[in-house]
Amino acid sequence: MKQLEPLRQRWVALAPREQALVAAAGLLVGLALLWWLLIAPAVATLRSADAQHRQLDTQLQQMRRLQAQARAMQSQPRQSPEEAMRLLEATIRDQLGTTARYTIAGERVTLTLANTPPERLARWLTQVRSNARALPGEARLTRNGNGGWDGTLVLTLPAR
Repeated sequence: MKQLEPLRQRWVALAPREQALVAAAGLLVGLALLWWLLIAPAVATLRSADAQHRQLDTQLQQMRRLQAQARAMQSQPRQSPEEAMRLLEATIRDQLGTTARYTIAGERVTLTLANTPPERLARWLTQVRSNARALPGEARLTRNGNGGWDGTLVLTLPAR
């Protein structure tokens, strides 16, 4: 308490009006600190809570759709590699046509694309994943000047 004695003496020496002004300034500084340290962060959290909640709801809905898709795929009967290959070849021929060539090495299929339209490639990937149950493993694709895709895509077919 000896350290505070000079401050107390100075306080007593101030006129009542000066004491009121110093007390008001101290109260103002205290309220500002209270706002910046405790209240403002809570208000900012409340303001952003609705947007975060909507974003999390969207993510949850997407995860539920993916879960339903995974369960549907798991419930499908097993498919032989020959059947998967037949379906894969049919989808390449029907969906990609002359813009794709493929080579087969065991369970791996390497697809070479030349100016394949993006919407056809996206539709084909969805179809080949669900029908032939082929999974993309590697992709080295680039957009060409015509807006199509060029490059290679490696797929893995289901094992026996």
